[in-house]
Amino acid sequence: QVQLVESGGGLVQAGGSLRLSCAASGRTFSSDAMGWFRQAPGKEREFVAAIRWSDDSPYYGDSAKGRFTIARDNAKKTVYLYLNRLEPGDTAVYYCAKSSSDSGLTRPYNYDYWGQGTQVTVSS
Repeated sequence: QVQLVESGGGLVQAGGSLRLSCAASGRTFSSDAMGWFRQAPGKEREFVAAIRWSDDSPYYGDSAKGRFTIARDNAKKTVYLYLNRLEPGDTAVYYCAKSSSDSGLTRPYNYDYWGQGTQVTVSS
């Protein structure tokens, strides 16, 4: 089994920054792609960022490009999401997820394990 535990969410003013962490436990981490999604009330789950296991290539959703950065530390089995220049529209629950595939990482159905989520609230 795999467990994913997110942390680092909170309340921040617009323009501020946060670092989200997702710690994985269980079977191997280094050969899994990891992704971050978010979901705001009344909205569908939205792809934010992902990082491939084969070459650490990052991928970003449109809302994240230029502001967010994804990184992983295989030794710590942790993936990070650095949120910069936050806007009120970034308010959502942020989820990390694991995929055994290195493709289709923008699609939630390609992920087989999910964390419980961490709330990010950006005030104006």
